[in-house]
Amino acid sequence: MMDQTEKLVNVIQGEYHISDDPQCVLSTVLGSCAAVCLTDPVARVGGMNHFLLPHRAGKDGEDVRYGAYSMELLINGLLKRGARKNRMIAKLFGGAKMITQLRDIGVSNVAFAKEFLQNEGIPLASQSTGGNAARRIRFWPTDGRVKQFIVPGEVEAVAPVIPPAPRPAHGEITLF
Repeated sequence: MMDQTEKLVNVIQGEYHISDDPQCVLSTVLGSCAAVCLTDPVARVGGMNHFLLPHRAGKDGEDVRYGAYSMELLINGLLKRGARKNRMIAKLFGGAKMITQLRDIGVSNVAFAKEFLQNEGIPLASQSTGGNAARRIRFWPTDGRVKQFIVPGEVEAVAPVIPPAPRPAHGEITLF
């Protein structure tokens, strides 16, 4: 439960948000998407992104829906607010396999995020990835705390299709 003085900011697909407000709580819901939460505990500033796919080549890749661009915006935004890359700490969430018939985009998102963070020299302090359930994340950007809630999966029951009974014809009916 949130404190009455806290300000909840929803970070939806394809967005990122940075804050140095101790009352700010960043929140998102993830399925196969991934979210990276970054904090500089000395500068007391942090941010969260929420990306749908790892990357895309060319000008089309310059969109926050893609992890490569979203990570650059998040890190650069933190640097502008006084964070230092050598003090940043990362936490990674999401990457679930939500639809079993499709390719596992979640695995690609998580692998991308881990490789990106490693290449940037930013340690991954914790993660909760994979599985087949959605997650709701609450992140306090100034101190790096995270609460995760597993969103119960809804099993969609498919009822068998039963054709309607034929209407009786008017007039004579022959019974066998």
